[in-house]
Amino acid sequence: MTNNKPAILDGEKVRTQPFPARITMGKEELEEVSKVINSDVLSAFLGGPGAFFHGGKYVKAFEKKWAEKYGFKHAISVNSWTNGLITAVGAVGIEPGDEVICSPYTMSASATCAFFYGGIPVFADVDPATYCLSAETIEAKITPRTKAIIVVHLFGGCADMAPIMELAEKHNIKVIEDAAQSPGVHYQGKPVGAIGHIGGFSLNYHKHIHTGEGGMLVTNDDDMAMRARLIRNHGENSIEAYKIKNISNVIGANHRLTELQAAIGIHQLDRLENYLTQRQKLATYLSKRLNTLPGIDATQNYVGEHAFYVYPIKYDAKKVGLSRNLFLKAVSAEFPVPENFEGTVITEGYVKPLYLNQVYQQQIAIGEKGFPFNYNPEVTYDYSKGSCPVTEDLYEHTLLLSPMVREPLTIADMEDIFKGFEKVIHNAALIQEQLGHKNDESVVFNPVMAHAEVSDKAKL
Repeated sequence: MTNNKPAILDGEKVRTQPFPARITMGKEELEEVSKVINSDVLSAFLGGPGAFFHGGKYVKAFEKKWAEKYGFKHAISVNSWTNGLITAVGAVGIEPGDEVICSPYTMSASATCAFFYGGIPVFADVDPATYCLSAETIEAKITPRTKAIIVVHLFGGCADMAPIMELAEKHNIKVIEDAAQSPGVHYQGKPVGAIGHIGGFSLNYHKHIHTGEGGMLVTNDDDMAMRARLIRNHGENSIEAYKIKNISNVIGANHRLTELQAAIGIHQLDRLENYLTQRQKLATYLSKRLNTLPGIDATQNYVGEHAFYVYPIKYDAKKVGLSRNLFLKAVSAEFPVPENFEGTVITEGYVKPLYLNQVYQQQIAIGEKGFPFNYNPEVTYDYSKGSCPVTEDLYEHTLLLSPMVREPLTIADMEDIFKGFEKVIHNAALIQEQLGHKNDESVVFNPVMAHAEVSDKAKL
């Protein structure tokens, strides 16, 4: 046990050396990218039917490798996961006025993707154990207008998919899996992403594997795969050639991945299994240590595998004797100031519940007249505070997150993180006595963002 003076009260830090940076690119990527550059073909897509409708050799090879690695029938690359979600919404056939049940606790695009086809997001609360939608919370939101569910596998875990799929089949609802943070994760022996009708993964920076920006759609449905490929690449030009009978939603765009990105992704994919093994090892150790501390619940009671995109912790302010905000600041003070997301030991709250954003509060999305919220004039859509109490409690009071359970960190690094928590908890009364009355809890605190704001102001 450590009882020395906490760093937030001008004591010595637990650690002064920065944590090792996450290095994602290797010589394999450099060599492959050089080949692409020397070929002078940085993207081989053409926006019409023919040999290059599906892209060039690297795009095709990347898609084939991903599909074969995890047993998906189809893998369809896109230039961002946001566009992947938009493509998926179109592929499942969402039309104006259709309701799409969404998670309120996720990146905004996991709900706004519905707007692009006139769909209306309806938010169901999350399960406090998985942080994902559950069959119970979804069922309470189903109406005759519900046409799809976007299930977000949050933080690297996965939702309890079996009862969700049973519910969806009962009501003839399509299921889109947003597995942006959970590549390589399995649920009951099945890879997430295509347990539902269509889904996929993010390839942007910070993700387990990345191509700078990008995404990978997956599905086992031939028709849905074809529709996704049409939406990805100006499908209106290819309707006759590919004998598309139902032409709704196939007006396409340019959602195409480049040959450069695909060349990187081919080698990134090779490293995924080792990343997941290391993260699970670190998480298991850190959970065992943190669960010895009062007010900290790092229990791993998930329904499937976990990729630990971030590492979630439940915090009990009453047991510790510090507000979550002050606890976070005190723990952060025990470590070097982070320079990026991956160097941030701890953050709080994740994202504000999506329905509290102005697009839902004012019900203004497409144009100024209220579309698509006003498409069903007989319905009043309620996005008021209190709509999803579990989500709001996680955001405002109980959830801490760490992106430090990652490669190339070691057990010794996890022990330092534990010591930071331990030191603050054992000095909680002193910290509360000296700083409790000064702490401003009105704004959720993110150490790396706070540092970035100071740095940006200094440049002006």
